[in-house]
Amino acid sequence: MNRNRGEEKMKNAKLIHIVTYSLVIVGAVNWGLVGLLNFNLVNTLLGSWPTVEKLVYILVGASAVYDFATHMKYCKYCGEKK
Repeated sequence: MNRNRGEEKMKNAKLIHIVTYSLVIVGAVNWGLVGLLNFNLVNTLLGSWPTVEKLVYILVGASAVYDFATHMKYCKYCGEKK
């Protein structure tokens, strides 16, 4: 039973990591487009739904904080003991 719980916990952690990392990439690409082309992709896609657009920005920011806080745990380079 504990083994199943541990596996489920790892699957959940992996899913959270994948989702947050993906959102950070979305944010990075969006900022790159804003800087290079003055084009806000999130606004273009969701501008008619300002609440959803704001939610995406909040989720991207929260994901960046989460990834920063857990980076050492998941990064195979930074987490290595030397």
